[in-house]
Amino acid sequence: MKTARTWAVALTGVDGHMVEVEADISNQTPDFKIIGLPDKALGEAVQRVHNACKNTQLDLPRRRLTVNLSPASLPKQGAGFDLSIAVAALAAGGALSTRSIAGTVHLGELGLDGRLRPVPGVLPSVFAAARAGFDTVIVPWGNEAEARLVPGIEVRAAASLSQVAVWHGAEIDVLDADPVASATLAPEHRERLDLADVVGQDEAVEALIVAAAGGHHMLLSGPPGAGKTMLARRLPGILPSLSDDEALEVASIRSLTGDAVRALDATPPMESPHHSASVAALVGGGTRSVRPGAISRAHRGVLFLDEASNA
Repeated sequence: MKTARTWAVALTGVDGHMVEVEADISNQTPDFKIIGLPDKALGEAVQRVHNACKNTQLDLPRRRLTVNLSPASLPKQGAGFDLSIAVAALAAGGALSTRSIAGTVHLGELGLDGRLRPVPGVLPSVFAAARAGFDTVIVPWGNEAEARLVPGIEVRAAASLSQVAVWHGAEIDVLDADPVASATLAPEHRERLDLADVVGQDEAVEALIVAAAGGHHMLLSGPPGAGKTMLARRLPGILPSLSDDEALEVASIRSLTGDAVRALDATPPMESPHHSASVAALVGGGTRSVRPGAISRAHRGVLFLDEASNA
């Protein structure tokens, strides 16, 4: 019997919790089990990991393999545990160095061909790893820019499982494959709207300034075309700039939505959901329980509900 351990991160909202990924090989009927309160997507990691290892020239031992995600009472979600499960399983079989993987955090989803796919929530996950005192984290190539926004931790970006395996001592050829880019692209420049562009509406402009200075809520009333949306979109421009910690909070929420995060933006966010938006769209949840709604995405910024009185 041989055991190997590495680390991953489970997210509860924007809070990251370190998860110890243990793999154990025993001389029993060949099987591959994942325990420790995984969800459906994580339970399917068995087949993804098996095929990815096979196509990377790293065969898993044909014995009973048990992977435990500790603490077992903490719910784990998503495919971001794939890489840590594969690394721990391969190290338990002797293909990788157990010492090398023990102090490294691994994040990423595996394709059947062994390529690493980007996952949402990398920014808060890396932040949690840095806060827990880890020195190194390995992330998918498509999440590299986002992960490097967290100071004080070494970020290694990998395109495939074979590249990670070589870093941990495996003697194989690195898979020659195109890296998987992020599914969404971050906007190069966010439009800057200035309150000075507003002509007239003196009372409304003064009300916006008072609301920005005192942190007050506002109700803009008027017929369509009166300029309510125009004024609301310019409110973030007169709010105080976000501090580095606040910008990191806002970027972490964006990361959870799956949006590509390339840099920290000091301008408060602006969210304007349609008045017919569902409760799940506003508060979050739905088919993905960690997906933030418009209220969360407007954290430290502006939430504008157009025609809210008619909703």
